[in-house]
Amino acid sequence: MSEQSFIDPGTVDWAVLDALPGVSLLPLAEPVGGGSIHRARLAAGTTIPAHTHPADEFVLVLSGKLETGGRPCQAGTFWRVPAGVRQGPHVALDAVELLTVRLGPMGEFEAS
Repeated sequence: MSEQSFIDPGTVDWAVLDALPGVSLLPLAEPVGGGSIHRARLAAGTTIPAHTHPADEFVLVLSGKLETGGRPCQAGTFWRVPAGVRQGPHVALDAVELLTVRLGPMGEFEAS
């Protein structure tokens, strides 16, 4: 890419994940091959089961409250998960928005 690019609110559609009811994603960029920078919205009461990914992942809570692995997190909380390390479950205590950076392919979603 040889110039700046922008994604403005309302100009792209959020992808609804049929496999994870209550979760929608807004892809923003691919920082490395197969990697992802994306926003995720979790409706209140949504649970993403405990799982692993084959790549490092970094997550920032933009709004709302959730528990991840039993730990409460609120807006401003940041966490890092090394590749192959179990994370979650992620439980949305109210409507939540996350910013996630994954440094490689998601791999098969492996609930653990």
